[in-house]
Amino acid sequence: MRAWRVERPGPISGAPLRRCAVPLPDPGPGELLVRVTACGVCRTDLHVAEGDLPVHRPGVIPGHEVVGEVVAADAGVTGFAVGDRVGVPWLRHTCGRCRYCARGRENLCPDSAYTGWDSDGGYAEYTTVPAGFALRLPAGYSDAESAPLLCAGVIGYHALLRADLPDGGTLGIYGFGASAHLAAQVAMARGATVHVMTRDAAARELALSLGAASAQGAADPPPRPLDSAILFAPAGDLVPPALAALDRGGTLAIAGIHLTDIPPLDYQRHLFQERQVRSVTSNTRAQAQEFLSFAAEHRLRVTTSPYRLDDADEALRDLAADRVHGAAVLIG
Repeated sequence: MRAWRVERPGPISGAPLRRCAVPLPDPGPGELLVRVTACGVCRTDLHVAEGDLPVHRPGVIPGHEVVGEVVAADAGVTGFAVGDRVGVPWLRHTCGRCRYCARGRENLCPDSAYTGWDSDGGYAEYTTVPAGFALRLPAGYSDAESAPLLCAGVIGYHALLRADLPDGGTLGIYGFGASAHLAAQVAMARGATVHVMTRDAAARELALSLGAASAQGAADPPPRPLDSAILFAPAGDLVPPALAALDRGGTLAIAGIHLTDIPPLDYQRHLFQERQVRSVTSNTRAQAQEFLSFAAEHRLRVTTSPYRLDDADEALRDLAADRVHGAAVLIG
């Protein structure tokens, strides 16, 4: 089958991905074999390709926003059948026994594993997924629209929970790509006022078209103090202005798996009066199902930029250069 592997992690300009032909994967115990119909291109894929994240599987096939059709299953699998439409997400394995799993916080499981990092993902014609971690997809979305829901949407939802946004509150969003444009819609559907800070003019236009109250430059102050904020851009230098924009008692959630260094903070300006910073780590399966149920009930506008599977390296280059409108998705 056709696939892309991370051959030599490094700057995307140095072509770390290699297009190749690889054998069809065999589903292991409890796994499904899935024919990939669409795969979202996430910034985490860029971090894997460029080496911002440590190598977990040499030569890994990236991609963890996978939509496809079940074509085979291990004999012990229940709940899925050949022909079913499924989603293959980032979270691929947790132990189910540790204190974090027992508390319903499996996203913090020390034995967790991830699609497209620990195991081969969706930049290919076929992939596998443990049946217990495959997701049912909401009706009414095309395969291309469904793909970004599986990570961009789910992580944006988790970040919104971590931001502790009060009912009817004011939310600031820093960076406005695939995840942010979905989280903004969830927040607004719940009655929030959203202000967007991003350096990209096209992203500001998209934010306003979706109903944001304002859109300005990445480090510009919003027009009013924020109850909560989410930083989606992997830029640590945006942490101080985001904290400075918070009202008393406000919370900043940092949604990325990778962040550049944060500059020194001034305690009085950035943290005093009970402002707080929270990180976001993966998600639980329960959170994924909550978000997908929300997406089924509220038709979200999923903005996508399609690429052929053969052009996966171009999609990552465009993502790195902020040339992607909404979410990049590999098709076929």
